[in-house]
Amino acid sequence: MVNIKFPDGKTIEYPDGVTPFAIAEKISRKLAKSAVCARVNGILTDITTPLSGDVELNILTDDTPEGLEVIRHSTSHVMAEAVKRLYPQAKLAIGPSIEDGFYYDFDVAEPFVPEDLPKIEKEMAGIIAEKKPFVRIEMERGKAIEMMKSKDEPYKVELLSEIKDDKISLYKQGDFTDLCRGPHIPNTGKVPFFKILKATGAYWRGNERGKMLQRIYGTAFATKEALAEYLNHLEEVKKRDHRRLGKDLDLFSTHEEAGAGLIFWHPRGAMIRYLAEEFWKKEHLRHGYQLLNTPHIAKDSLWKISGHLDFYRESMYASMDVDGMKYHVKPMNCPGHILVYKTKVRSYRDLPIRWAELGTVYRYERPGVLHGLLRVRGFTQDDAHIFCEPSKIDEEVLRTTKFAIHILNSFGFSEFDVSIGTMPEKYIGSPDIWKKAINALENALKIIGISYTMEEGGGAFYGPKIDIKIKDSLKRAWQCSTIQVDFNLPERFDIVYAAADGTLQRPIMIHRALVGSLERFFGILIEHYGGAFPMWLAPVQVIIASISEGNVAYAEKLAEQFRSEDVRVETDVRNERISLKIRDAIAEKVPYILIVGEREEQNNMVSVRERNKGDTGQVPVQDFLKKIREESIFRKG
Repeated sequence: MVNIKFPDGKTIEYPDGVTPFAIAEKISRKLAKSAVCARVNGILTDITTPLSGDVELNILTDDTPEGLEVIRHSTSHVMAEAVKRLYPQAKLAIGPSIEDGFYYDFDVAEPFVPEDLPKIEKEMAGIIAEKKPFVRIEMERGKAIEMMKSKDEPYKVELLSEIKDDKISLYKQGDFTDLCRGPHIPNTGKVPFFKILKATGAYWRGNERGKMLQRIYGTAFATKEALAEYLNHLEEVKKRDHRRLGKDLDLFSTHEEAGAGLIFWHPRGAMIRYLAEEFWKKEHLRHGYQLLNTPHIAKDSLWKISGHLDFYRESMYASMDVDGMKYHVKPMNCPGHILVYKTKVRSYRDLPIRWAELGTVYRYERPGVLHGLLRVRGFTQDDAHIFCEPSKIDEEVLRTTKFAIHILNSFGFSEFDVSIGTMPEKYIGSPDIWKKAINALENALKIIGISYTMEEGGGAFYGPKIDIKIKDSLKRAWQCSTIQVDFNLPERFDIVYAAADGTLQRPIMIHRALVGSLERFFGILIEHYGGAFPMWLAPVQVIIASISEGNVAYAEKLAEQFRSEDVRVETDVRNERISLKIRDAIAEKVPYILIVGEREEQNNMVSVRERNKGDTGQVPVQDFLKKIREESIFRKG
């Protein structure tokens, strides 16, 4: 007999060799139907694994995160079998579960096209209907290599050759066998509701020098409703894609002639950037910061002192020769701020010093990871550095965290995932100062009332950090603000301050970025608002559309008046139907469309159409201007 201890603390005896699935059947038919895997003594295991000895057992169903992950991994195996049936010459690479789904990489003669995906789905449905068991096989590594060689699966052979264990596991479903640690669902019939999403190119192991494979993405859910909800979510994500909206709304572009990952801001996008930058600068001045500007390039020797050439060289662009000396374009702003600090002796009375810069930096990113505004090679970072006494860490971290939340709230974000990264294996500074800094980060979040998680070992080698992820309108999390305590650069650059007792002491340096890069944050904003920016950020707040040629002069006169009131306005005086002008202005997501015809001109009025309300009737021009002024007030805390 075996003693099975359940999560509720109860222990029940079962015959030796009983499986978790058999136990689930004894408990209830409903549990057996939804059970997909088990956690046995803390290890995720196939639900068909025989049990022996004393066991702590947790049966996991299809509505648990672990259960859903196993379902998706198993579905990737079903998809791989379907591809091999349809394309026997396809070579298998890897097929893991990922957040919200799964993928599998294949080496095929011709790229997959959209018409291939329904065929693969249909073949998968047939495999699922066969209800073939997933059978775990353990085999000596050498024999597994020989087997994969005989199947002409070179990618599996490569993976096996790197495994150091003498024994490895494979999973077999009917005639299909794949290298896998598992666990898996009991049989293919347990695959619930699934959908193949897309096929793209993907380099083997993410190395652009490697072979280009074909990656098929899919997803699976326990219920039809959950799958439908997710597919609707994907459609909304597609509608809000910042790359599509950036083109449709004429906000930005990229150009191969200039180079990948470099952003060109168009007038409307540049206006949003200007508004965001002005807000950022004014708020920093209000919160006790001073503004800096530092050069885009610096000598090789500066990056040696900072350590970037040792630890960050692969992300730095090649050096240029200037007057026989090597220079690099900057990947970071912090060394420049330290040089400003060192221009004179600082006293404890000068501290804390808070310096902020919208500094443009350049970092190499591999071609395969570049993604619109979200992953670029040249970007402007909303950087700041605070130099303070060690005794003031608590105060400055609290102040900075409150400021970060204020800035994010102002741009329309109110939900956050927050974590604290603690001391990694390799670190500098004393354990005492690390403990003090981590306590400062925790205390700041507790005082503000923000829940957080501890990311053990997640700090940088030079100090702990707070990371703030913002949640957008689709509940997606984006890494945004970071507040990092640094014990390293003050040491490397030998910066000091004169303490109250006359001795020279080492200051603490706090790095912080609140929105991160302006480019990336702009991309997030586009998707968060779906291109319909709030009034204070809208690049065009009002479009005045004339009904006929006879009203053009009135429309232009109003536009001139509005501009004198700092309203961002454009006119549409084309010789087109007013219905077309309204439709075009709606597509541009402008907050207000003003329609002017003979009646409006005679009465000095405008007919108003609001973005979210439609037609709201005629109002006097002065009344509308008053409304606009109130709504356009620059956002304040």
